[in-house]
Amino acid sequence: MTLLHNFHPISNARWSSIPLRLIVGYGFMEHGFAKLSRGPNAFAAVLQAMNVPDPHLMASLTILIELLGGLAVLLGAFVTLASLPMTGVLLVAMFKVHLPYGFSSIKLLAVTAAGAKFGPVGYEIILLYIACLAALVIAGPGPFAIDGLIGKRFEARTRSRVPQPAVR
Repeated sequence: MTLLHNFHPISNARWSSIPLRLIVGYGFMEHGFAKLSRGPNAFAAVLQAMNVPDPHLMASLTILIELLGGLAVLLGAFVTLASLPMTGVLLVAMFKVHLPYGFSSIKLLAVTAAGAKFGPVGYEIILLYIACLAALVIAGPGPFAIDGLIGKRFEARTRSRVPQPAVR
């Protein structure tokens, strides 16, 4: 018997959210840590150069959304709620930065002795992140998610508060 012989896509579909959560959560947190390590003021200067209103506030909010939103998705906690501001950050990045460079995220310009040289990044990755967030909202965070634990606790509390019919 092969491994694929026992694989049933419908019964295993609930597991598909786990790799999405891991890569999206890690990716957002990595971007947040990169901005934080350079300092919020450095990112605020970039935002100011792009004429983003209140760049210092927006820099802090973006870093917070990337770090906390990424952690929430990674853990499967409040995924639907966290996805809204995360998608907002992605859309701003797409329209303010990546759109003029086209779709492709990989633009090989040259290969030199020092290595490959790439051009500006397009909006392809942004759309992939948005699609992953949408899939997590639609399908749910899957197994090993904090949302599942919270839902089970809430369900148990609700059931215990509902009056039970008298047994005669």
